Amino acid sequence: MTIKVLAIDDSRTIRSLVHKVMVDAGFTCALADDGVQGVAKFKEDPPDVVITDLNMPNMDGYGVISAIRDGRIHRNVPILVLTTESAPHLKARAREAGATGWIVKPFDDEAIISVVRRVTGAKG
Repeated sequence: MTIKVLAIDDSRTIRSLVHKVMVDAGFTCALADDGVQGVAKFKEDPPDVVITDLNMPNMDGYGVISAIRDGRIHRNVPILVLTTESAPHLKARAREAGATGWIVKPFDDEAIISVVRRVTGAKG
């Protein structure tokens, strides 16, 4: 089974990097450039894991987490926050909203692949 990733980030560069790393690891990867688009894509074709930035226009990462966790379908999909932020109170807020994990930018390719595999239960 191929892991389906949804990466949500307003930075074209970060979206491209995450996409390349995920595809090179054998995953499929859909992209969204803000939270509103990300939640819409999530509802259209639910992924196995969501990777979201926090600071984005239109809907931030906390809004994405809340929208997914408040939904009726696929509300338990792992959500990884990928951000430059590292303050403990922000991590706590994300955890309280329902985030599964936290990755600080810039990310290590192998580390993010490992986290995706771990939270989805994938082998390899």
